[in-house]
Amino acid sequence: MTEIERNKAIARRTWEEIFPTGDVAGLAEVTDPDVVSRGKRPDEPSGFEGVKRTMLWLATAFSDQRWEVKDLIAEDDLVACHVVHHGRHTGDLMDIPSTGRTVAYPYVHFFRFRDGKVIEQWSVRDDMTLMRQLGVVPGRPEPAAAAR
Repeated sequence: MTEIERNKAIARRTWEEIFPTGDVAGLAEVTDPDVVSRGKRPDEPSGFEGVKRTMLWLATAFSDQRWEVKDLIAEDDLVACHVVHHGRHTGDLMDIPSTGRTVAYPYVHFFRFRDGKVIEQWSVRDDMTLMRQLGVVPGRPEPAAAAR
């Protein structure tokens, strides 16, 4: 397996196995302790602890969650992941009380690797689709099943 194939496999494992189950040990296997998270929440600590908190925080906001990997594109030490986050909003999300609604919103997540571990990450999410699906902003929400 090449380094690029290994990095893509780690990215896929992160979204399909680690994040949906809240696997802290698995996250530690693939994440550098000093990972740099671009775009982290202001209240989130840096490094591995911040990534772990985000993973666990999402599990409190969304039940039955899963990440559908649409595309993985890799070059050198970088993997771009086009994913759709699916779940039911059953907990508080940034001061939005539980709505019980099913959501599916797409985003692109980038991982930079060194020696088989994520050393840097950032993402671009479709927050407007999520907010419409939750009924927080007006507009016709894209159906959860149609998020691509």
